[in-house]
Amino acid sequence: MTRPGRDSLPRVARDVVACERCPRLRIWCRHVAHVKVRRFQEHRYWGRPVPGFGDAKARLLIVGLAPAAHGGNRTGRVFTGDRSGDFLFAALHRAGFANQPLSVSRDDGLRLIDCYVAAAARCAPPGNRPLPTEMARCREYLAREWDLLADLRAVLVLGRMGQDALLAMLRQKERVPRRKGFAFGHGLVHDLGDGLKLFGSYHPSQQNTFTGKLKPADLDAVLAAINRHLGRPAPRRS
Repeated sequence: MTRPGRDSLPRVARDVVACERCPRLRIWCRHVAHVKVRRFQEHRYWGRPVPGFGDAKARLLIVGLAPAAHGGNRTGRVFTGDRSGDFLFAALHRAGFANQPLSVSRDDGLRLIDCYVAAAARCAPPGNRPLPTEMARCREYLAREWDLLADLRAVLVLGRMGQDALLAMLRQKERVPRRKGFAFGHGLVHDLGDGLKLFGSYHPSQQNTFTGKLKPADLDAVLAAINRHLGRPAPRRS
């Protein structure tokens, strides 16, 4: 563990990238990076754990589940290079949290504004399902980011598993009551105290976006509520 007062977001990122705590996940990520898929045969895959990304002074933290095998595990940046990221960052751009709607590579010029994005599990898991023990091993990184993002006033969780992971971390910190239930649902809002609110959204997976369970307007509505909570002006439309 990092000693108090000596941590930083770049240090967390370095520790994440170097992490070897979960042999099953490390074997899988390296395998995917070696075998690849046909459409990315010419790409050099990242193949390592994927750190969080965004504004160090963010008031909004977004928590997803895990990198995609041919998304973050390929590009090395969370929600980058896959359909989920296309959907998410387009919405963040519309809401004024990103300087551009596209997220395709680590050097594409994307900059987050008042926002930081992280995954509960930092390695792409087989079947998109990390094991509970693997989620627990990764919890330290989210906890450290939480402590370092001192200006947070809103958290957006993408999917029930993202919410469960966030609450497990907060309960470990005794930040929320262990016995208090927090229902998950798209558009639900929970008060975490001290002016901090938890906002829920369905995950922007293809399963949800292609079936219409999560439409662009649905995520826009949640981000508009977050903007109101933060007192941010509505973004100008060109």
